[in-house]
Amino acid sequence: MKARIIASLLLIAMQSVASGWQTAKPGYRFQFPLDHFCHPDFQTEWWYYTGNVQSADGHRFGFELTFFRQANQLPAAAGVSVSPTWRPDQVYLAHLALSDIDGQQFLNVDRLNRAGPGLAGASEKQARYWNGNWQVRWAELPAGTQELQAVTDRFDLRLQLTPLKPAVINGREGVSQKGPQPGEASHYISFTRLQAAGQLHWKQKTYTLRGLAWMDHEFFTEPADESLEGWDWFAIQLSNGEELLLYRLRRKSGAKDPYSSGTYVDPRGQAHFLEAGEFDLTPREAWESKESGARYPVSWEISVPSLQLQLLEQTDLKAQELTSHTNVTPHYWEGAVTYKGIIHSQPVTGVGYLELTGYAGRVKLGSR
Repeated sequence: MKARIIASLLLIAMQSVASGWQTAKPGYRFQFPLDHFCHPDFQTEWWYYTGNVQSADGHRFGFELTFFRQANQLPAAAGVSVSPTWRPDQVYLAHLALSDIDGQQFLNVDRLNRAGPGLAGASEKQARYWNGNWQVRWAELPAGTQELQAVTDRFDLRLQLTPLKPAVINGREGVSQKGPQPGEASHYISFTRLQAAGQLHWKQKTYTLRGLAWMDHEFFTEPADESLEGWDWFAIQLSNGEELLLYRLRRKSGAKDPYSSGTYVDPRGQAHFLEAGEFDLTPREAWESKESGARYPVSWEISVPSLQLQLLEQTDLKAQELTSHTNVTPHYWEGAVTYKGIIHSQPVTGVGYLELTGYAGRVKLGSR
């Protein structure tokens, strides 16, 4: 699902998938904690944190902190040596966003680094991934507390994230398939319920926060699919202790993509694969961005008949579009949302995140 975002996010010349990279295929043997960190044999990788938290007085915030790694095979240059310290073949992008839901304000920042001498990276030995002074450090392994730190000139966010359920592997046979061709797939790991606790320094005030977070980790080597327009991705954390990950791939032709899929995580933490035909996602209200002109469907009806699930997804902060003016990333919408409805014929509420891509074009240099 989100795997394809890297090809658009990073401004790297990649005319074809380079030979020699591993691809996601059945039979991969996951090993933890190793698989929580870097996979240099795969060309693309990301670690994705989102969450809904609130202060003691009920002030609501959403956050997103993401780390992307893209390997770029450099052309041979006779007589030119490449420093192993700077590692120019590895590019690291990071996104950071804060949604002040009750304050009706949204901030997002991105940064791009080469690995360099410690500028950015992902390391099992150091038990962390980072880009400058943004990082997530694993305080316990193999599946323990993760410490998130994100510092900007506008705010400082520090959270301790404790898994309430073990990690799940999305897809079938350890593979999240995105298309019919070999290699159109990824290995996709999620922590669907992380207890979040920490502090936010924002607008000269310190908020003590608690809530829920979600973590996705995906690695792959995937050829570009020119028929794909974008996708709609839902992280759903329900009040009854269950979670769902759903995504709908959209093709330029308007046809429904049969490789859309999802994961249902039951109260015990067991993952259950959902095929495209097992759920329905129907857009309702749209929000139009003044920045990009894109119209994003920010409200949805969600149905999973096998779970007797009917949900209405909404957001109290519609302006959660991530924009960039560096010509590195496209515009896309990702933000904190809420859910209300029924599951197993019982009333339920929930929180989560929604990501919408392919509704706006790439930002042009000098657009602001």
